[in-house]
Amino acid sequence: MTDTKTLLSIVEGLGRPKVVIIGDLIIDRYISGEVTRISPEAPIPVLAVRSSELRLGGAGNVAANLVAMDATVEIVGVVGDDNHGRDLRKLFEESGIGSGGVVVDGSRPTIEKTRMMSGVQQMLRVDREDVRPLDEAPLEAALAIIPGILEDADAVVLSDYGKGMLTEEILGTTIAACRARGIPVLVDPKGADFTRYRGATLVTPNRKEAELALGRKIESLDDLPAAADELMRIAELDMTLITLSADGIYFRAKASGHQPESDGRIPTLARAVFDVTGAGDTVVAHLALYLGAGLDLESAVTLANHAAGIVVAKLGTHSVSRGELMDRLQQGLPHEGKVTPRAGIGAVVEELRRAGKRVVFTNGCFDVLHAGHVDYLRFARSKGDALIVGVNDDASVTRLKGSSRPVNGIDDRMEILAALEVVDAVVPFHEDTPKELVEQVSPDVLVKGEDYKDKVVVGAEWVEAHGGQVVLAPLLEGRSTTGILERASGEAEGGGDGAS
Repeated sequence: MTDTKTLLSIVEGLGRPKVVIIGDLIIDRYISGEVTRISPEAPIPVLAVRSSELRLGGAGNVAANLVAMDATVEIVGVVGDDNHGRDLRKLFEESGIGSGGVVVDGSRPTIEKTRMMSGVQQMLRVDREDVRPLDEAPLEAALAIIPGILEDADAVVLSDYGKGMLTEEILGTTIAACRARGIPVLVDPKGADFTRYRGATLVTPNRKEAELALGRKIESLDDLPAAADELMRIAELDMTLITLSADGIYFRAKASGHQPESDGRIPTLARAVFDVTGAGDTVVAHLALYLGAGLDLESAVTLANHAAGIVVAKLGTHSVSRGELMDRLQQGLPHEGKVTPRAGIGAVVEELRRAGKRVVFTNGCFDVLHAGHVDYLRFARSKGDALIVGVNDDASVTRLKGSSRPVNGIDDRMEILAALEVVDAVVPFHEDTPKELVEQVSPDVLVKGEDYKDKVVVGAEWVEAHGGQVVLAPLLEGRSTTGILERASGEAEGGGDGAS
């Protein structure tokens, strides 16, 4: 299994793959309030409404998950010529989802699911929908749009909620075009007939959906390989996975190209299950992102499983940001996830501020850690509630200190700093100065050594302009990395008396 550090590096370096979502568009309405009495008219609870919120549902929730992960997203689907359709397109625009593929069909309403909520308890769901297959005019409009949207796609998701969008013509045209271009096609399936998805890359059914397609029960976990093979045969797939609720996710892939046959089961990573609404959308969205970026299936499933574990701890349909996912992964690293990728430091700072903590920042090479460093960091930490340390990466240390430096690589230097009790987070930076990192953290206190008394402290102007302060730390006399290295070099050149 891919190690956590590698997964973090993958997420940080993902870029912005383009993913196209084709499927049923749904608007979710959450009406929230409190129940304190029973109606005198009938034995039913009375909901005193406090708020009403619109969210993206169906294929739109898949798109929202991808946008949260900084993907480029285009969506294709059908809405009615009504207020809900206009609301849905407005939500797409506000979320940064490309909606040039949204077709308006005046013959049907926009699909709406209204959930009545008392506190965190869902009391009732009311659906407003017309699930007929698309009529000729909207079908032709969608078929005309799809080829152009697929031109530069890295992955495609077919999000099937059984609401009439994914007709045989839409499925056949899309899958054939993607096969011709080498674009992975992922299907979140619906119904018993998986032959409809023939030629797709993979399908992502839950256990019940897989059993429905197979026409039999999956009696035990030992039956999963045979079940997956049969699903791949039925729909002529390259790979498949089956979500198993508390038992995690099972995946299986045929051998292809340089990739050998693979399969495995990844245990669930949910720490608390609050609401499973939209968890399947999260899984297929993340799989599309990672497969579109060229990852192997096991790494993609592992990351999607982490994302699903975050989502089920939230109420309703929610998305996972790249920062949230990296924060979750960091918690699996040594020293309580103190070593933080550059892209994840924003989430760390946000969490510290939510906790009401005064954030202190300092930076340096910290090449050969010595007592002077420890004393300096202890002083810095005393100026606030949490200390974030920026560390020059190897290339920037070489530029600053010369070709013989660093002695210790960036991973070792960050790991040693993270082991110190006074340090709360360690983050690398590649620039010659920490200016951009200081502005990203925007600390309450910026600390540098007192040797900067007559020098410009990089980032000081920003910090002070944002209500923070700059503090110079006293330095422990006679301690420096340069001095240690010079003494070590002299002793090595002078030799010894043979004692060890």
